[in-house]
Amino acid sequence: MDERCIGFVEWYDRTTGTGWIVPLGGTTPVRAYRDDIEGECGSLSVDQQVSFTIELGEGRFVARHIRP
Repeated sequence: MDERCIGFVEWYDRTTGTGWIVPLGGTTPVRAYRDDIEGECGSLSVDQQVSFTIELGEGRFVARHIRP
């Protein structure tokens, strides 16, 4: 998908740089990785609103181009 989505961070571990984002209006979270976070912060917080694109990764959907 090239279309940007809006969602909220469900969980994020700053140590491993991984987490989950739930798209607005959806129930299935998508995986988030530190390397896909744009901007200087390089981290996410629980319940933070973000925009992102969704791609099919290794057997599951992954958030890419994450903008806090």
